[in-house]
Amino acid sequence: MIDLAKIKGVIFDYGGTIDSNGKHWAEVLWEAYVDQKVPLNKNQFREAYVYAERYLALHPVILADDNFLDLLKKKTEIQFKYIVEKGFLPNNDKSYRYSIDISNQCYNFVRSILKKAKPVIDALSQCYPLVLVSNFYGNIQEILCDFDLAVYFDDVIESAVVGVRKPDPAIFSMGVDSLGFRPEEVVVIGDAYTKDIVPANTIGCQTIWLKGIGWDSTEEQIVPVANEVIGNFTDLKNIFGLRI
Repeated sequence: MIDLAKIKGVIFDYGGTIDSNGKHWAEVLWEAYVDQKVPLNKNQFREAYVYAERYLALHPVILADDNFLDLLKKKTEIQFKYIVEKGFLPNNDKSYRYSIDISNQCYNFVRSILKKAKPVIDALSQCYPLVLVSNFYGNIQEILCDFDLAVYFDDVIESAVVGVRKPDPAIFSMGVDSLGFRPEEVVVIGDAYTKDIVPANTIGCQTIWLKGIGWDSTEEQIVPVANEVIGNFTDLKNIFGLRI
């Protein structure tokens, strides 16, 4: 259980937590692939997804002023380039159309998720200072502005900027230092058990695991060290006693 009496500050993860209600982004994208009737199987998609993530980690494709729709288009273009090169789909104009339609669907998905998430964040920001700690591409500030979220966070610790990535606990220590509290006075909220909950717990923070549809099915078997496990972002209202 969370020791609410001790909590003075909150650290949020972004991707997979705030923007997708705990659903791993591979699953969000795969759902869009299915909806857009892309003739791939899930293993082929997973190959393309992993390739694109590794490519983006090594190449400065995402620019600091790219909003989320820009990011999605670049990411899906890399995925479809791989898909075509591997022979999973023929090389024709349809692959470009798929990329655009999937990007638009995912962007609208985030907009719909934030309609429910934003009132919770707003209410929490009136009670506690909030810091964002995220593995991202260097454009998280642009995305926060695009979705009218920047106003809620006192600081943003982004992996591409600080040179430290989750699951290294050091990135959470940076968030705790920014808040200026002791670790046990900070609660970390994230969807990734191994990248958010475990490292935050290691440095002494309290933790809330937003357990959604994950990338790694083995997480279903975990006996969590998190202080709280929730299945929906809006469950935070009950934990913190928010009146929304």
